[in-house]
Amino acid sequence: MATCLIVCVCAALLADDWPGPQIREVFSKGRDHFVRVIPGESWGDAIGFAGSPKGKYAKALFYHRRAMDPTALALLCRCRILWHPWNFFVSDQGYLITLDNWHNMGFGKVLALYGPNGAPIKSYELKDLFSEEEIEHFEHSVSSIWWHKGPAYVDEDQKAVFISLDDKGTDLIMDATFGTYRSCKWQDLVHVKDFVCRSSNIGRQWQPY
Repeated sequence: MATCLIVCVCAALLADDWPGPQIREVFSKGRDHFVRVIPGESWGDAIGFAGSPKGKYAKALFYHRRAMDPTALALLCRCRILWHPWNFFVSDQGYLITLDNWHNMGFGKVLALYGPNGAPIKSYELKDLFSEEEIEHFEHSVSSIWWHKGPAYVDEDQKAVFISLDDKGTDLIMDATFGTYRSCKWQDLVHVKDFVCRSSNIGRQWQPY
């Protein structure tokens, strides 16, 4: 999975060309939860598509394995979601995490969390996660801001989503239940490296972790 993400990102960097979004489906690790995302038709909402028609938004269908019949999946929700996610994950608790928007990486709600019933819990734009100076330093293309490079995944205990921002050990980590986040990196001090983090709760100031 991680290798696929890296290849996809690198390919898009070379040529800012995206294939059309398609219906995609993801199971949770334990396979008790399942989400199908159906692409929207509202291209007029995407950066670089001014004047294009606006239509139906993307939908997410949330399924859960029935306790009385483990062979069957019950539809819990058919919910509208933000634009169309470039990538998405489902935790063992049934939470849906969406990452970036198709053809518009870095624009709009780049990170969002939905409950097992499809209710939105938390969402972030780049300006919520990074300073203006940091955003300017990210690589920009015709339609996207490439703010993360490398794998993104739900951790082993299914409690957090890790998004690799670079190849130097900088990660954005979001709680997969409440949507709170922290960004962590290795900081060079005199003759030593220190692991520091920041979050929205501490004014984005780097603090020892």
